[in-house]
This record gives sequence, C-alpha cells and structure tokens, in this order.
Amino acid sequence: MKKILVINAGSSSLKYQLYDMTDESVLAKGRVERIGMDASIVVHEPKDREDLRYVEEILDHTTAVRVVLQKLTDPVHGVIQSIDEIDAVGHRIVHGGEKLTKSMIVDDQVKQEIRSLFDLAPLHNPAHLMGITAIENNLPNVPQTVVFDTAFHSTMPPMCFMYPIPKVLYNKHKVRRYGFHGTSHQYVSEQAAKFLNKPLESLKIITCHIGNGASVTAIKDGKSFDTSMGMTPLEGLMMGTRSGDIDPAIVPYAMAKEELTVNEVNSMLNKHSGLMAISGLSSDMREITESMDKDPNAKLAFDMFEYRLRKYIGSYAAALNGVDVIVFTAGIGENSVVLRKAVCKNLTYLGVKLDEQRNAERVSKDRRISADDSKVEVLVIPTNEELMIARDTYRLLEELQQ
Repeated sequence: MKKILVINAGSSSLKYQLYDMTDESVLAKGRVERIGMDASIVVHEPKDREDLRYVEEILDHTTAVRVVLQKLTDPVHGVIQSIDEIDAVGHRIVHGGEKLTKSMIVDDQVKQEIRSLFDLAPLHNPAHLMGITAIENNLPNVPQTVVFDTAFHSTMPPMCFMYPIPKVLYNKHKVRRYGFHGTSHQYVSEQAAKFLNKPLESLKIITCHIGNGASVTAIKDGKSFDTSMGMTPLEGLMMGTRSGDIDPAIVPYAMAKEELTVNEVNSMLNKHSGLMAISGLSSDMREITESMDKDPNAKLAFDMFEYRLRKYIGSYAAALNGVDVIVFTAGIGENSVVLRKAVCKNLTYLGVKLDEQRNAERVSKDRRISADDSKVEVLVIPTNEELMIARDTYRLLEELQQ
C-alpha cells in the first residue's frame, strides 16, 4: 500500500493532501495559513473523521510540516498510525524553466535549478523550495518529487513560445513564453478524452482553466501547442486582480505620469487590475455576477472578462485549424453557469450549441453541457492537480524501486 503526501507550499501557507494510491482516495487534506505569524490557522480534514480547525503560533514551514504530520498521526484526528507509512512526498512547483520539463525526484541539482528560477517566479519558487526543505527536516529519508506547472507546455513550438523582441533577451535571460496551470490543463484534457471514449491524440482541445488566475490552452495531438499565460502568469486573460494582455507602452506611460516605481507598476498589474479594477467591487466572479443587474461597473467587468476569454477560444480554434472539444474547469469555469452560457452563445460559428438545462446543473463531476447535435463537445471537468501530482509521484517511486 503506497501513501503519497502532496504539498503545495506558498510564501505564508502550506496546503496538503494524503493519498492512498491503491484506489487514489484522499485520506486527509488541509492547510496551514498565516505561517510566520502568531495566529496561524490550521485546518485538518480527515476522511470519515471530524474536521479540525484551530489557531496557534507557527513561525516557519518546518514547524508547519511538523504540525501536519502530527495531525495525520493523531490518535483522534489522524488517518495513519506512523509517519513511516508515508512513502513519498510530491510538490507542486510553479516554474520549471527550460530545463525542468518533466516530473522528477528531488536531488541537489533539481533544488539548484528551482533556485535559479527565483527571478522568473519570485512569489512561488522560493516558497516551494521552503516546502522541500521543510519536508527534508521532518522526513529526511522519504523520497520527494517535484511536478512543474510549466512542464506540460514544454511541447510548444518556437513560433508559439518566442516573443518578437531582440533575441538577446532570450539567449541571455530566457525571456519566452512558458505557460502555467499545466498540470490542470493536462489533467482535464486527459479526462475529456476518457469521458468521450476517444484517443487523446485524435482530438483538438481547448481547455479553459478559469479561476482567480485564468489561462487557456490549445492542445493538439495530446500536447500543449499554445497557451495564454506567458513568461509570467500575468499575460493572457483578464483575471481576478491581474490585467492580462495590455499594450506594453502603458507601463512606461503610467510610470512617467504617476511617478510609479517598477515594484509599484508590477503590483498594479498583478494585484490591483482585472475584475477588481473594472468592477470596483470584487475580484470574485460570484459577487460580480450577482451585482450585474444593478451595477454597470460589475456588468462591464463581466462583459470584458467573457469577451477576452471568447477571443482566446476563437484564436486557438484558428491555431488548431478547428476544435473538437472545449473544456471549462477551475472555480469559475466549473461553477459559473452564466459565464459558460455567455461564452457559448457567441461561438455558434464554430458549431457550438449549448444545452441550457445541462449547463444549469450544479454537480461536481465530468459532464457534457453541449447539445447532442453540437458540432463541438463542450464539457465541464473538475480539475484535480493534486491527484496528477500524486500519480506522477507514485510513478516515479515505482521507477525508483525497479
């Protein structure tokens, strides 16, 4: 029996899920928030046991992992008797750059490569490395693996990943499109093929990972052909607080007019733009949708969001020379009946025909929302990045033991 612990470490948070890979069931999941503060929040949700939520002082990630392991082995709230039952730990890593293009076992060289990418993912990779170190401090003899958000997109051809700027920036600094949410895009495309009972390689798929962060991927022959996020997760769709695509000249113009620093304009585009900026209300699509009828700014934010998503779907249909399947996933994609309806209503030229009754169903499972006579299959597939990480970790562990 193999048990895999999946970790997603943020700068002040740590999320976890413990899998039993005999049936891919989740034995427990939870999170530690506000790490480094005297009122850290611990949430532990064991299978078939009462959930646990409390506050305590947790000053670093090593302590956070120790607390997680204590909860997993607790006589009352635990799901395993000993930490020795944990066979491996899998980590989500946002940026793998050009060299880390597949899931792998953690060693000193891998850690050095993750560290070398700090400049490209300053909010994520340093935190991920802290998570790896925290596991080393608590489970020194347990194998660790890393699964990269960028890895699935490493199949993009140069015409898709290169930017039309002086090539010295690529040669010296690796300025190029990398793409993100790759684990999610890969998972839902594979699930879509299974749902339709068709070979993945035979389908032209456009996957829409639409949450507070959002991206669209064109998938051809089972591989990522193009994706909306770029060198960083800022490019592409309008998002909760991120601008997405804008005229690059806006940056120096705004800096000059408002006397902004590089850090200030970076914060503006990443944390104070998108749905939040246009609505003036919220970055949460649920609140914006509920306010559309009475608040013109909320209506404008929704319309812009939908329009930009639809433009990307249309451009990727052109890039793929057609589309067989459109997949909606992640928080907004899985739950916003209104957004899916608005997008599909204006894709009839592709042969999309929505079944409004199917679309209105609120169930968390793989399902078709297109009509039976739609030329394009439109699916809602709940994403499961943690399961993908657990599967890759289990596969690598088996290869290690052979």
